[in-house]
Amino acid sequence: MSLYSEIGGEGAVNAAVDIFYRKVLKDDRIKRFFDDVDMEKQVAKQKAFLTMAFGGPNNYTGMDMRKGHAHLVARGLNDSHFDAVVEDLAATLKELNVSANLIAQVAALCETTRKDVLGK
Repeated sequence: MSLYSEIGGEGAVNAAVDIFYRKVLKDDRIKRFFDDVDMEKQVAKQKAFLTMAFGGPNNYTGMDMRKGHAHLVARGLNDSHFDAVVEDLAATLKELNVSANLIAQVAALCETTRKDVLGK
């Protein structure tokens, strides 16, 4: 069974992304990176990305992680910010009663993108 199915499929991913961005936009460590972002488009992209990354249907059409985050790296995006995003995502999943085992799998999956997101 895919991580996507284990988490609860489309409904769970959609709920998680909505809650996640509410957390991110209140998080003083990272909210500045979203000042000029069209959040409606960002939410839709993130839902498609996580669905694909978790093993669900692949409808993601965004840039690769390195290109998509290069402008943020130029603005100072670093490991501490990446960690904050992962923490906010884990807190969101915990809030949605996702098991600790699945949250650990999500965190491990996030970790595989660190170098590309941070342009390393």
